[in-house]
Amino acid sequence: MTKRNQAVGAYGERCAVRHLIGAGLRPVARNWRCAAGEIDIIAWDGSVLAFCEVKTRRNEEFGPPAEAVVPAKARRLRGLAARWLADTGTTADEVRFDVVSVRLTGAGAARVEHLKGAF
Repeated sequence: MTKRNQAVGAYGERCAVRHLIGAGLRPVARNWRCAAGEIDIIAWDGSVLAFCEVKTRRNEEFGPPAEAVVPAKARRLRGLAARWLADTGTTADEVRFDVVSVRLTGAGAARVEHLKGAF
């Protein structure tokens, strides 16, 4: 991944966190990593624990951002969530898997769409 792509991704994650906080979610972890991969954002939405995958795009050349979360990625995120829960000892009444799509615009604020229960 190029430095530019890393910078775009980091910016998208910052936009996503601001959006989630504005929507009333309470982030508890960002960029949690283990040998099997990474979870972008983990946040409480009331009593529901949301594991959020952030996808940022500069344009629509490769389709909408959420389409990048293919079934294999969803399976991997479910496994990572189980590991995070076990590692931290966290319990939740319900867990949910969300996708936060961030579309960068030529000028002005990025467009953020939060897809709750995306997979």
